Amino acid sequence: MNAQWRAVARPDARLQAYDWAGLADELDAHGCAMLEALLSPKECMALARLYADDGRFRSRVVMGRHGFGRGEYRYFDYPLPDVVAELRGAAYPLLVPIANRWNASMGLAVRYPASHAEFIERCHAAGQRRPTPLLLQYGADDYNCLHQDLYGEHVFPLQLAILLSEPGRDFSGGEFVLTEQRPRMQSRVEVVPLRQGDAVLFAVHQRPVQGTRGSYRVNMRHGVSRVRSGHRHTLGIIFHDAT
Repeated sequence: MNAQWRAVARPDARLQAYDWAGLADELDAHGCAMLEALLSPKECMALARLYADDGRFRSRVVMGRHGFGRGEYRYFDYPLPDVVAELRGAAYPLLVPIANRWNASMGLAVRYPASHAEFIERCHAAGQRRPTPLLLQYGADDYNCLHQDLYGEHVFPLQLAILLSEPGRDFSGGEFVLTEQRPRMQSRVEVVPLRQGDAVLFAVHQRPVQGTRGSYRVNMRHGVSRVRSGHRHTLGIIFHDAT
């Protein structure tokens, strides 16, 4: 399926067209997987422009004030923009089999329901009622420290980030970075080469790795390296809500 077809199809149709068996293998092996050309350039630009619309968001975070890095981000308020809500609802059921398999492999009792609406009900019942999809904005010398997006008791173990700007044209530097910390080993780094409209699926907190004595848990963190010039925008889609 080509990128032009993806650009006009609904998010659920676009997502269904990817090789999910292959994506699951990538997530198992590396803790991340790319979905090329998930959004069109037009959609990316429209989402990036929303950053200036105060009425769309519940809060704004300036990273430097909290030691998170440099740059800023804004959490969307409900109702979410259509494309964000549709991507969140359509991606979740495709990720549930991976999430449940990971938890079983790591000896965790939590299992996730089939639909995102059911999972959000679980979050809201536990007091996690604030939406977590967000737009991030970086300028020259901005960066995002390595972190994990944990917002309460209920955490979905995978999330999605979509690059809305074009490397080499809109900005330079600013690579998406993952680190993995295995027990008694030094950290492993993964740099994901995103283009405008590309998405990366990645582990929020922990993922299982098969060892000689069975599966064990490894700790994952993600961030963005220093933007050297220009401006970079990203859409983050987190599937659990926040307290």
